[in-house]
Amino acid sequence: MAVKQQKRSKPLAVQPPLPQRRSAIIAFLERHSRVLALALVALASARIVSTYTVFSPTSDEPAHIASGMEWLDQHVYTWEPQHPPLARVAAALGPYLMAGHSQNTPRTSDIAFSIEGTAILEKTGHFEEALALARLGILPFFWVACIVVYIWGRRYFGAATAVAAVFLFSFLPPVLAHAGLATTDMATTAFLGAAFLAGALWLEEPTRARAAWFGASTGLAVLSKFSVLAFFPASVAAALLWYFLAEKPGVAASMASLRKRLPTFAMAVAIACVLIWAGYRFSFGKVYFANIRLPAPELYQGIHDVAMHNAKGHAGFLLGQRTSLGSWDFFPVAIAVKTPLAFLALLGVGLALALRGRASFRRPWLAIAFSGGILAVGMASHINIGLRHVLPMYIGCAVLAGAGAVSLLESASRRKWAALLLAVLVAWMGLSSLLSHPDYLPYFNELAGSHPENILVDSDLDWGQDMKRLGARLRALGAHQLTYVPLFYTSYKEYGFPPVSDRMDVLNPQPGWTAVSLTVLKQRRMGLWDTYPDVVPWPDRIPPTERVGKSILLWYFPEPGAAR
Repeated sequence: MAVKQQKRSKPLAVQPPLPQRRSAIIAFLERHSRVLALALVALASARIVSTYTVFSPTSDEPAHIASGMEWLDQHVYTWEPQHPPLARVAAALGPYLMAGHSQNTPRTSDIAFSIEGTAILEKTGHFEEALALARLGILPFFWVACIVVYIWGRRYFGAATAVAAVFLFSFLPPVLAHAGLATTDMATTAFLGAAFLAGALWLEEPTRARAAWFGASTGLAVLSKFSVLAFFPASVAAALLWYFLAEKPGVAASMASLRKRLPTFAMAVAIACVLIWAGYRFSFGKVYFANIRLPAPELYQGIHDVAMHNAKGHAGFLLGQRTSLGSWDFFPVAIAVKTPLAFLALLGVGLALALRGRASFRRPWLAIAFSGGILAVGMASHINIGLRHVLPMYIGCAVLAGAGAVSLLESASRRKWAALLLAVLVAWMGLSSLLSHPDYLPYFNELAGSHPENILVDSDLDWGQDMKRLGARLRALGAHQLTYVPLFYTSYKEYGFPPVSDRMDVLNPQPGWTAVSLTVLKQRRMGLWDTYPDVVPWPDRIPPTERVGKSILLWYFPEPGAAR
């Protein structure tokens, strides 16, 4: 009898070690990274646009609109050269198209350009629509910043990290806040990040195309804000120092690399210079420091004004203390209380893995150097008036935090706690951001408690954004008068205010309705308070009747012997 031959069994597929397995979620993120990133940017854009008509103009917006309108309408740039024109022109373009041209406000005071900007918005006949269009002009800079985050994450960490980084960046309340205002901070964030990333890619492969991208990004960064001139060198110096310490390329190799890159570097510099000059309409005139004529004299004047502003300092507030020359711990404190805690936790994971030399991370020190350089310069600054001044650092932080999130996802198959931790952090991040809508500007995390005004004010809490809400509340209350010292010049008629008196007795409350801006209160910006430096003003002693929005306190005091 023939022996029945046994059927040979199919050999088992060799399974990769657990650490090398890619989860289905990571595979999905990698396959659909572009679509997912676009969806996240679209969602964030919708959230940003929905805030445009909620808030009144913030302190700086009318001034930026006035300066940009002068560039568009009168073809000069003289209102205030301390800020370059790129974001200002973008903000002024919408009102310009609504026929909101320059109003030629007399330049007789420090707030003249704020009065000019308000007059431009009023002249359109559609104040809120014009303001919304001004804010819409900043939205493309948010898109550029998200593209930078995506490219950076994909290039050095992978497609899954790129998606995670875009999610985290686009859900950050400080980013959403300043992406929704007609100011310069979002443009600075976008193009400083683009310039640093383009420079890194050019160093890796110094082609003409990459040099052109590097030069254009750098030129646009300088046209966004002059702080770039400090942030960019500091971040580059930190990155190069890290490279030389880690790679030890040697003098000969370094010199050969330098010679190879000089031609395209010169090309990048030329592109940046021409672009900057174009931003000033190819102006040519006498400069402030010598009896000579040079291209873009407004550029040199602006840099000088910023340097003088920093040397003089600026009124600020931190942890109950008023300052004029800033404090080294201002920005670390601001980051700690205004960044979602889930984001900070994921950033900590990413930093830890990067410093340990995680094999799947390519050049993580670039992100560390970028954000660290910006923070170091900010900590040395004498102008401490808002986290917005170091907003670009969130680009590098988002990439590292995204890498931390993906590393936890990779560990989930063998460490159940990693999966649970990641789920909690992602849900926490998403909910904290969504629940803060539309008040992204005054967002504080759980560490700040119920009275964040004891930690920070100004553009971190009260930038004048709630005056529209105050007008609506006063109408609902039937108020016939108001005592109010505003944070900055504004048009009361746009928001239906009753007659307003700015003569406030800081020792005793006056009968009727009184509103106080938290920034005015905490920074003691009322001149009368300087007369009584040792007296605690009554708004610090008497609880308010209510809080309007997040930033204005409101009281009602009846006439003596009368019922309310």
